[in-house]
Order: sequence, then structure tokens, then C-alpha cells
Amino acid sequence: MRSYRTLFRTPEFTPFLLSFAAHAAAQTIGGLALGTLVFRATGSPLLSAVSMFGPQLAQLLGATFLLSGADRLPPRAILSGLALAFAAGTAVLALPGLPVAAVFAVVLAQGLIASLGGGVRAGLLNEILPKNGYVLGRSVFNMLWGLMQVAGFATGGALLALLTPRTCLLLAAALYVLSALGTRLGLTARPPRSSGRPSVSATWRTNALLWSSRPRRLTYLGLWIPNGLVVGCDSLFVSYAPGAAGTLFACGALGMFMGDVTVGRLVPPAWRPRLAVPLRLLLAAPYLFFVLQPGVALSAVATAVASVGYGASLVLQERLMSLTPDDLAGQALGLHFVGMSTLQGVGAALAGTVAQLTSPATAMTLLAAASVTVTLTLAALGRHEERRPAAPEARPGVPPQPAATDTPRRGARREGAQ
Repeated sequence: MRSYRTLFRTPEFTPFLLSFAAHAAAQTIGGLALGTLVFRATGSPLLSAVSMFGPQLAQLLGATFLLSGADRLPPRAILSGLALAFAAGTAVLALPGLPVAAVFAVVLAQGLIASLGGGVRAGLLNEILPKNGYVLGRSVFNMLWGLMQVAGFATGGALLALLTPRTCLLLAAALYVLSALGTRLGLTARPPRSSGRPSVSATWRTNALLWSSRPRRLTYLGLWIPNGLVVGCDSLFVSYAPGAAGTLFACGALGMFMGDVTVGRLVPPAWRPRLAVPLRLLLAAPYLFFVLQPGVALSAVATAVASVGYGASLVLQERLMSLTPDDLAGQALGLHFVGMSTLQGVGAALAGTVAQLTSPATAMTLLAAASVTVTLTLAALGRHEERRPAAPEARPGVPPQPAATDTPRRGARREGAQ
């Protein structure tokens, strides 16, 4: 599948995309409003960064208990329920006089339930689209996420100049409700992809199987660490330029959009694997420029150029799917999204801590240098792995399967699954 026309003619793809758009808009406007609210109340770059990206830290705990549900629960019901839970939590955050400790308790709860959403959504996309349409479809989701960030941060910044952060949080809650309705009314009910009940033991078994392959481990680390460190840089926009944070976030989202268009639509499939390392280096290198403490205009340009490098995620997700059995696709992608979100939360906390001790500009420079170092190290390890002979009895990247009782299997698809 190489054309957008074919993609949008696929049944259910458009309503699925629109429900995600409402979810992305809610997350963007709500995150900016919450970060601003906390910064105004505390004056702390650390607390402001963690309030925006802290839910991602909590996803690691959620992945320990809930991630097996990505393949073992009905996707439409789960996505609708998660959106409503986010709406309720965001409405609570808008309550006047809510203590900062209570704010972070809600943020923790949202992170726990969000750990399930990425895998369910990605696994459902894998069912709606044919195999050769995943990268193009995922790129459209990423592009939409970028557009919603551009519009959301720009709109959120304008709304915060006119309204209070609590009013903006209520608007975000309403958008989450709209997302739940879009999912419930626009998608058909599908059975779980795998049989069996979600459980902690099933989650751990499958995560261990996914992590047992060295090529998959390197792919996961490439998806998580460079990205997480650069998101740590992004989390300091509010403290680096309090009056122009929305502009910097919007420029970053625009760059991410351009990267996804280029990788998903313009780059031939045979060329994509070669771009993983250059794109990850591009993601971090412009943030080294922040050592000079540039003004808003130059900072916006550097942020936009760097964010083109987020297109590396598409390349590495395609590699991950080529290394993963079909019946584990939902949990494999869920593990990616949880790991990525967790490392983004770690990056935000680390960036906030360094900024608290030094300055936002210094922290951004140090995290960018660390991201470049990690990318080069993983590239060297990957080249070493390619030179190792593959085991003749196993598919590359897929270890021998354990007994049937130890591995979840994909249930038969019912009529209506793509």
C-alpha cells in the first residue's frame, strides 16, 4: 500500500484516525495547561516538566500488570473506556484548590491506565490495515499527532492568554469524551487477538520472550533512549521560554510532521533501514546549539529541524514488526510505546533535575550530547550483531518458541477484521 487514497478507502481507518485526533488534541491542550498551572503555582522547572510528562513514568508500572491485555481484550471497548477515564481524570485536575500532591496522584493514575492504550491502538491498526500498509498508516497517525500538536499547542497557548489553565483542562476533558464517542460509534466490535485472560504472569512471560532476542533488544533501545533524552529537552520549553513555550512545541510538532511525511510517503521502502541512525542523530544534534542560549526565533528553527528526526521511530517500528510473530504484535508494540513513554518521563525528570541545579539551556545541551552518544553506541552494537551468523533453525530475531501453554496465540479472526 503506497497511496493515501487507498489508505483512506480502507474501512474504519478514517473514524479510527478521527477519534485519535480528538485524543491527541486533548492530550496536547491538557498537557500544556497542566504544565503551566504547576509552574505558576510552584515556580519549579522540575515539577512543571514532570507534570507534563510524568504520566509516562507511571506507564512502566502499568506495563508490569496490564500489558497482556493489549492482545487479550476487545479493542473498541478498551479504547472507549480509556478515553472516558482520561476525561474524568482531567476534569479532576481542573478542580480549584487541588493540592500539588493530589495533582501528581491523578497524573500517576492516568499513566497507569495509559500503559494499555498504545498497544491496543497499534494492534488494532495492524488489523484494520493489510500488512504492507502498516508503515504508511502509522506515518499518517504520526503526522496527525504532529498536526494536533501544532494546532493544540498554538491553540492552547492562545487560550492560556485568554482563559485560566483550569478552563483549558475542562476543554481537554470534553475532547477526551469526543474521542470515546468516535471510537464507540465509528468502529466495529472485534474479538481479542489472543486467547486467554490478561494477567501479570502472561504479561511477564511475553515481555520476557520479546526481550530475549538481541536484535529486538537493540531495536527497542534505539526506539526508547535517544527519543526519551530529546523529549527531556522538550520538557524544559516552559521554563526556558515561559512566554513562548507554545511556539516551541508547535515548531517541534511541525518538524515531526515533516519527518513522518518524508519517511512514510516519500522514502522508498528499500532505503528506510539506512535512515535510522542519521535521523536519530538529527533528532539530538540541533539541541547542542542551546548551549548558546538562543532567542525564541533561533530556538524555534532548531527545534523544528531536530524534530524531523522523530521519523526514525517509523523505521525502527517497521524493523520491530519484521522481528516479531504476528500473535505478539499488540504486546510488542505496546511494550515499545510503554518503554518509549517511560524513557520520555525519565528524560523529563532528568532534564528538570539538571535544570534545577544549572539552567534549562545547560540541561538541554547535556541531554542532547547524551542522546548522540547513545545513538552512536547502539549503531556500533548493531553492526556487530549483523556480522554474527544467525541460528539456522530460527527466524532472524525470533527465538525458538516455548511450549503452547507458555505463549499466547492469536485467536481466529472473525468476519469484519481486515
